Amino acid sequence: MRGPRRRIVGLGDSTTAGTPDFLSPLEAPPNGRGNSESQYAYWMMRAHPEWTVLNRGINGQRSDEILARFPRDVLEERPDYAIILAGVNDVYQGRILLDVRRNLRAMYERSVEASIVPVAATILPYNTAPPAAAAAIRAVNLWIASAAENLTIPFCDTNRAAADPDAPDRLRGSPDGLHPDVPGYRAMGEALVRTIEEDLAGPRRR
Repeated sequence: MRGPRRRIVGLGDSTTAGTPDFLSPLEAPPNGRGNSESQYAYWMMRAHPEWTVLNRGINGQRSDEILARFPRDVLEERPDYAIILAGVNDVYQGRILLDVRRNLRAMYERSVEASIVPVAATILPYNTAPPAAAAAIRAVNLWIASAAENLTIPFCDTNRAAADPDAPDRLRGSPDGLHPDVPGYRAMGEALVRTIEEDLAGPRRR
């Protein structure tokens, strides 16, 4: 039996858009282009056909660029949930991690202020990351988990879903060494579904 309809925005960079095999609707308006299974939104809606999951990912964007379009891509959509997955391009470009944390926290807080539930998702590894970048990803993800706990918002370890369990600084599978393959995007989608299902079943949603 289907549950109530939910409107969800997936906000982020390439790992939300579905790179390399899918171009998001923001990249190829209006419906996107490529293999639709190469995006976590597809797998979320497959698990819950009554949910609408909007893919608002853009390849290559940093957290500050994602924050800049937050009013248009989240607030104007008025979703029930906003999945926020950003920061890996900041790491890739060697930017200051304090700025990543500030940008993520701003998106979390603006969501809450608008009565939208933010889902704090961890950033993914990439196979060519040098040791310093891999360490930076781990540091940001520890902060994301802590921020979610402090703000009492849902947390999803999308990094763990897509990472190789035997080599957690690498992707489980990847067509280009930088992004998940279709099974990786599916694992991300399934992890996000569980996170939202658990939140919906929790006492504050009843």
